[in-house]
Amino acid sequence: MAKNAVILLSGGLDSATCLAIAQSQGFDAFCLTIQYGQRHAIELEAANRIAKTNGVAEHKIIDVDLTAFGGSALTDNIEVPKDSPTEEIPVTYVPARNTVMLSLALAYAETRHANDIFVGVNAVDYSGYPDCRPEYINAFQTLARLATKAGVEGNNLTIHAPLINLTKPQIIEKGLALGVDYANTHSCYDPLENRPCEHCDSCLIRIKAFADLGLIDPALLR
Repeated sequence: MAKNAVILLSGGLDSATCLAIAQSQGFDAFCLTIQYGQRHAIELEAANRIAKTNGVAEHKIIDVDLTAFGGSALTDNIEVPKDSPTEEIPVTYVPARNTVMLSLALAYAETRHANDIFVGVNAVDYSGYPDCRPEYINAFQTLARLATKAGVEGNNLTIHAPLINLTKPQIIEKGLALGVDYANTHSCYDPLENRPCEHCDSCLIRIKAFADLGLIDPALLR
């Protein structure tokens, strides 16, 4: 019998792959997309496309206005860096974003009797975000089991981060094997209408990953 799982679905490459993995493992997918004031709101359209074409059980989009705090190039009047990789935590880091999103996913999971949450964080080909590390995911899982009615009653919730130790080409290969249509996804931090800018960190990592596999990023062909 199928089990319920909550999938944090941003509309990007990683979350689309996470959804495919969850469904391949027999989970009924309850997808949660957060409109947090990001300048790349076109990804919300991508999340809708992905949910509609993958037969999910439910897809909710909710608003949490992180622009009230700012502090990030994605939620404030700060320029998105282009062609400038850095060893430091970049200005595209949104303070506490994954903690906010996982907390909302946790609430959603309790109401849908789901003991599993899937999140597409990655600690290999990522931009230095502290909330994409394995130790962070492990710590949040501990919190989730302590902080919920389900956890107290012995229904230990599990945070699945199946991409966390994969390179971006490995993620794409896994997704393609599961039938993910990456033309439906969007990852750019600073899009030009419908097209990726091709110069932000997210674009550069994604384009290189497809190129390493001898492929062209389908987002460039839209």
